[in-house]
Amino acid sequence: MKIKRRERDSILQSLQAGLVPRQGLHLIQVGRKQETEALLNDLARIRDGGSSFRLVVGRFGSGKSFFLNLIRHVALQQNLVVVQADFTMERRLHASGGEARALYSELMRNMATRAKPEGGALASVCTKWISGLQQEIIGAGGDSSDVESRIMTDLRDLQDFVGGFEFAEVLRAYYRGTVNGNEKEKASALRWLRGEYSTKTEARQDLGVRRIIDDESFYDSLKLMAGFCRKAGFDGMLVLFDELVVLSHRLPSSRARVANFEAILTILNDSVQGHAEGIGFLFAGTDDSLEDKRRGLFSYEALRSRLAENQLATGGLIDLSGPVIRLQALSPEDLFVLLRNISFVHADGEEESRLVPDDGIAALLHKANDTLGADFFQTPRDIIRSFVGLLNLIDQNPSKTWQDILGMDGILKKPDGPASIEEEISLNPDESPDDDELANFKL
Repeated sequence: MKIKRRERDSILQSLQAGLVPRQGLHLIQVGRKQETEALLNDLARIRDGGSSFRLVVGRFGSGKSFFLNLIRHVALQQNLVVVQADFTMERRLHASGGEARALYSELMRNMATRAKPEGGALASVCTKWISGLQQEIIGAGGDSSDVESRIMTDLRDLQDFVGGFEFAEVLRAYYRGTVNGNEKEKASALRWLRGEYSTKTEARQDLGVRRIIDDESFYDSLKLMAGFCRKAGFDGMLVLFDELVVLSHRLPSSRARVANFEAILTILNDSVQGHAEGIGFLFAGTDDSLEDKRRGLFSYEALRSRLAENQLATGGLIDLSGPVIRLQALSPEDLFVLLRNISFVHADGEEESRLVPDDGIAALLHKANDTLGADFFQTPRDIIRSFVGLLNLIDQNPSKTWQDILGMDGILKKPDGPASIEEEISLNPDESPDDDELANFKL
C-alpha cells in the first residue's frame, strides 16, 4: 500500500518528538486487542443511546495517549462526534474561577467529526442540522419564520437540561445570522456554544439570553451538546480527557482535589446507572493518579470502591468489564512488529525500500536489552524514538549501515529529563503550604 507523503512525515515527526500522530495510526498499531475490543463495545453502547465510562491507566510512555487517539479515530469512523482536551491547572472539571468553563471551551474547539477529523467542527455540526431543517421547510413552501419555529420545536426535549432553552435560542440566532448574512450574530452564537462568554450581561447584549455556560453547568452542558449531536445526525459523542495526573498531583490543596474527584464520581455514577444518553467518557492517567492513597483517585473512598478491580482476576486472568483498563507493556514480539511497521512507513510503504531489515530490528532490541535492561521495554516511547533516529541517520548518511550505527557507543541511552508532564509531576510533586496533608521529607 502506497503511503501518502504528508501522512508519512506526520507519523515520523510525531514519533521522533515522542508525540502521538494525529493521523495514520492504523499503519503502526499493534497489540492491545482485548483493550480495543472492550472500547469498541463501549462505542456500540453509545451508538445505541447508552453511556460509558472508562479510565485508562499505565506507566509513563506506555501508550495511553496513543490508545486514546486510536479510539478517537475509530469513533470518528463510526459516526460519533469526538471532543478531546488535556487537564491543566487552567482547565479542570471543578473550579470557581472559570477553569471548568475553560475546559469546556477547549473541548468544543477540538470537536471533531468524520468530515473534519482535525477539529473545529462545531460550526459544521450546527450548519448541518439547520440546513436539513431549512431544506425541508423551504421546500414545503415555508419561510424563515417557519424555520425558526421548527428549531424551537425540535429542541423542546433538550430544554429539560440546564441551559436547554438558551441553547435553542442561540441556535435560532445562528440561523438568523446565516440567513441575514450577519456574521457578528453567527460568531456570537458560536462563542456562546463554545462557552466563551464570561459574563451574562455580555451574552444578553449580543444574543438576548440570560444564561451562559459556566463552571457550575460544565457537565450538564456536555450532556446537552451530546443530545444535540444526536439530533444533528450523529450517533453520539465521545469525550476524551488526558493528563489525569494534573488533578491528582498538581492541584494546590486537598479541597480542590476532592471537588474534582466528586465531579468524576458524578460522571461515573451517571454513566453506569444510565442517566446519561449517547455519551461516553474516557480518562487517561498514570498508575499513581489512580492508586496513590494520599492524592490519587483511591484516596477518595467513593471512587475507590467503584473503581476497584475484580479480586478474582488473578493468575493471568483479565476482566475488562470494569471501568479501569490497565495498559500492559507490549511484548517483545509486539514491539518488533511495531518497529517493523515504522520502517515500512519510513519506506513509503515499499517493502524493498526499508532501510533496516528484520535482522537490524532484532539487533536494536537486543542492544537495548543489553544496554538498558528489560525495564526499558516497559515504555515503548523511548525505543521508538531511538529507532526513528536510526532510520533518519541511515537515510541522511548513505555511506553508513545500520550495523555501523548500532556499533557506536551512546546510540541508546535513557532520556535525561522527564518524558511528559506526568513524569515531571511524579518527580517533582507540587506541595502547597495550604495543603492539609503530610509533607514529604528525607533524612
